[in-house]
Amino acid sequence: MKRDLRILILCVVAAIALGWVGSEPQVWAQDQSPRVIEMTAKKYEFSPSVVHVKAGTTVVLKITATDRSHGFGIPVVPDGSPKNAPAGLSLSQLARNNCYRLEKGQPVSVEIEAKTPGTYTFKCCVRCGMGHGRMKGELIVDP
Repeated sequence: MKRDLRILILCVVAAIALGWVGSEPQVWAQDQSPRVIEMTAKKYEFSPSVVHVKAGTTVVLKITATDRSHGFGIPVVPDGSPKNAPAGLSLSQLARNNCYRLEKGQPVSVEIEAKTPGTYTFKCCVRCGMGHGRMKGELIVDP
């Protein structure tokens, strides 16, 4: 009986020392799956047109053109940065000429690791009509 009590006491002391008892729960593993945001591209607009993410996270923009072919282009440095600034975004797969082609009805996934806070203006990069130049949105990376 004394032996069992000693073992129990040793286990409790070890658990307290390791932070298993009497402290906030420890997170041993985190879900590393990226957040998926569904987007549409249609007649001169992206919806949603503003997307907020936290720095250090990965997001997948799943974009579907609903009316015709469009494109999605995003710079890897925040707006207003010098051209030789280090990349603030990391794209899992590079698109030809930094333009992901969006064919009508076919979702395209763009995986982005947001490393540096700032605003990254994305735009349509496939000529889609008279309002093509207005087809823009923002990825805002919050600290």
